[in-house]
Amino acid sequence: MSMLVVVPCGKSKIWDKHPDHGPAPAIVAYTGTMCCLNRQYAETFGDAWIMLSPKYGFIAPDFVVPATYDISFRLPATNPIAVEDLRWQVRDLGLDAYSDVTALGGSGYRGAIMAAFAGTGARLHAPFAGLPIGKMMQATKAAVEGDPASRE
Repeated sequence: MSMLVVVPCGKSKIWDKHPDHGPAPAIVAYTGTMCCLNRQYAETFGDAWIMLSPKYGFIAPDFVVPATYDISFRLPATNPIAVEDLRWQVRDLGLDAYSDVTALGGSGYRGAIMAAFAGTGARLHAPFAGLPIGKMMQATKAAVEGDPASRE
């Protein structure tokens, strides 16, 4: 059994504090607290992890993000990546080989992840679904810190 954890990139980016930074790897570019907590969760519990960007789709941590952007799965007018493109990426990147996929983040990200992996045969997990963002962050942090009740 192999577990892939999908980490949402989030809105906060390095260019918010350093506008002249230039291109940055995704692991450096996305700086939000939720993204960092989710990455810790992924590194703790996943066999592998990948990031999900509403602009670029599924990206590796070393994917170079050229500049800031403001696109959201929750705001269709911002033109987030289409579910069809995400499904293509799942196949093209071999993500459909994972038996279990954990979807982290808010409902917009989780919806995109669930739709992208639909029909792959992977068991989809969303351990913090339904929690408000603050409680989601608390539960994610507790899980990373080893509180077994946080992952029930």
